[in-house]
Amino acid sequence: MTLGIHAKIDHIDFSSIMERMRKAVREGQDYIKKEIEKSKNLDFYSHEAHFVEEYTLEIMNERIRGGKIFIVSGARPLIPPTKGLDKIAYLTNETVLELKRRPESMIIIGGGYIGAEYGHFFAAIGTKVAIVGRNERLVPNEEPEISDLLRKIMEQQMEIHTGTEVLDVTQSSDSYAVLVKNKKTGEEKQMKAEKIMVAVGRKSNADLLEVQNTGVETTEAGFIKVNDYLQTTKENIWALGDAIGKQMFTHAGDKEVGLAWHNAIQEKRMKMDFRIVPHAIFTYPQIASVGLTEVQARKEYGILVGRAKYSDIVKGEAMMEEESFAKAIVEKDTKKILGFHIIGPEASTLIQEVVNAIANEGNIESITNSMHIFSALSELITVTLSNLE
Repeated sequence: MTLGIHAKIDHIDFSSIMERMRKAVREGQDYIKKEIEKSKNLDFYSHEAHFVEEYTLEIMNERIRGGKIFIVSGARPLIPPTKGLDKIAYLTNETVLELKRRPESMIIIGGGYIGAEYGHFFAAIGTKVAIVGRNERLVPNEEPEISDLLRKIMEQQMEIHTGTEVLDVTQSSDSYAVLVKNKKTGEEKQMKAEKIMVAVGRKSNADLLEVQNTGVETTEAGFIKVNDYLQTTKENIWALGDAIGKQMFTHAGDKEVGLAWHNAIQEKRMKMDFRIVPHAIFTYPQIASVGLTEVQARKEYGILVGRAKYSDIVKGEAMMEEESFAKAIVEKDTKKILGFHIIGPEASTLIQEVVNAIANEGNIESITNSMHIFSALSELITVTLSNLE
């Protein structure tokens, strides 16, 4: 069954798409830099720095000291110690943006958010894509049924190998060969592609700053340790963003900036609740989540679970969205929303209503008691919350 519309794409101008993206990034960076340089009482150093002693940084042989310090040093791609990887020109989520020509084929090492999003993009523009992930599930931090549906749909456009380890990477004249091993069966297989992309995670830049020289502790993985108030183990030093490795999303970093500044200058401090940070995965289908998964919630609460398919509402049925769905996790006694998860069209937009309800400490009635436009997709939220059991 189809919508009755037949269309085809004659040409994709890859270089134009990529240059438009790079132009937007450059303009954004230039704007931020100019605004910083215009700011009063603010010195800007565009060089690498590191701590040399308590509260003291060294930059280009100059030392600067601060009574209060905010570490927002970000993260960089994590590169695993895979045999042969250090001998090839692999791509990362950063260097892939510099491509001028569409690769004919690509192997993406890593089945998390980054690998899934780039896999979707390159497959959509005609690249033959294979994703290889160590975890048993694609995007393993999502609800299992969401992960399963995403894989089912994405496999129509690409190869996906989960529970698979990369043993060796070698280069020939015009391609790369990747030797992989299925962790359950032990079966080994060689795969070939024009490009290799590494997307196994992110590594904090705290090591480049040598934060230990100012008394700031890091985790075993190298991320800066902070408490609920974003304060490090050293008094008057706060850390936020990707450097702390908690919720590595731009909107989370934006929220942390305000809280860290508030806690540095106000007597009454505010906590950062990382459990209610929403996120989205911009694949096809799209995914959006906020709060706890069902497994996480059952460990702490008595819960009710609600489910609804897009096809349970008129707009979803008209769109022929037969498999896309939403899932709600609600505390049984208070009817507070503990988690909400969506896979389907406009998921990242639809979930905002739930994010607002959670942030304002409302229960399900703060959503279900309000009118929702018929026959908008937003009806999916109320139907999901009405199906609790």
